[in-house]
Amino acid sequence: MKISIIGTAITKFGELWSLSLEDLFKQASLEAVESAELDLADVDAIFVANMGAGAFEGQMHLGALVASHFPHHPPAMRIEGACASGGLALLAAQDALLTGRYQTVLVVGAEKMTDVSSAEATKVLAGAAHINNEYGSTFPSLYALLARQHQQTYGTTRKQLSVVSVKNHRHALDNPYAQFHKEFTLEQVNQSQLVADPLRLLDCSPLSDGAAAVVLTTKNNGGRAPLLTGRGHGMDTLTLADRDSLTSLTATKRAAKQALSDANRQITDFPVVEVHDCFTIAELLALEDLGIFDPGEAGPASVDGQTTYGGKVVVNPSGGLKASGHPVGATGIKQVAYLARLIMEGKFELALAHNVGGSGATAVVHIIEAS
Repeated sequence: MKISIIGTAITKFGELWSLSLEDLFKQASLEAVESAELDLADVDAIFVANMGAGAFEGQMHLGALVASHFPHHPPAMRIEGACASGGLALLAAQDALLTGRYQTVLVVGAEKMTDVSSAEATKVLAGAAHINNEYGSTFPSLYALLARQHQQTYGTTRKQLSVVSVKNHRHALDNPYAQFHKEFTLEQVNQSQLVADPLRLLDCSPLSDGAAAVVLTTKNNGGRAPLLTGRGHGMDTLTLADRDSLTSLTATKRAAKQALSDANRQITDFPVVEVHDCFTIAELLALEDLGIFDPGEAGPASVDGQTTYGGKVVVNPSGGLKASGHPVGATGIKQVAYLARLIMEGKFELALAHNVGGSGATAVVHIIEAS
């Protein structure tokens, strides 16, 4: 049974103070259905991705919130998996389609993060770590531990981290929905404010508002729409101290293995990927854990230009989380929607999306192909 992506929507990402969480959900949902050339009543069910609306906005019961904007009030549910909420919602939607219960579903994710202070937002996001075993930790500090270990093991340099940020900001110039449309030099990244050694401000993805949606169907699309041909879901311990390694994310390896097997593909087949670069070190880890580069080689390859146009693989053409923005519940869906659009535009035939929750406890990988 083939699952087609027949509709996509991505709102502007950024500090969207004039829009509420409900506004973002509504905008993305209606635009995705319209782009699929469907009526709202054609949607059989809705899968909603969101991490922290209860803490950020005081709003729960998000399935009903979104379904309220559809005249027939279709079945709807909310899925939460920290920053991997979007990827998990896509998995749940595909499971429902493959059972035959539904034929056409909407998957929509949104987050409204900038209406609270940075301190409050940091506290909410810290809930994606172990609140007892890692009490007091922030996500910059947890990823800084991963970066430190990677430096000690493989000699990863400041320049290798900075190149990731420079490249992703350059890519975001071509993404009209990106939060930032500004290039940075290596020197500017190197000299940005230290957040958690060795990570600096320009190593970190921002707080963002935004939404993204896709319409998935098992109905015959006439061979026009991109297909979701592979999916994988990997897990690891919530606490970093319990991991077997701090130089890779086992959840990513597990998810990638499943997705590649599903699609009968090799990682070397992919000309373009969207990976979860919540921090610059996270992009390097992802490229190594996916198998695109050997352990310790993603940094040197990035410096050599192998992760952009003209190189081995185009990594984060949207600008990634770093420059496109990271409205947590929307991110995993945005990755798939953006890649599907590139395929529909004829720019690529095959793509991979990689979405991570927390410091790597959850990972989701999707493979998208032209029909």
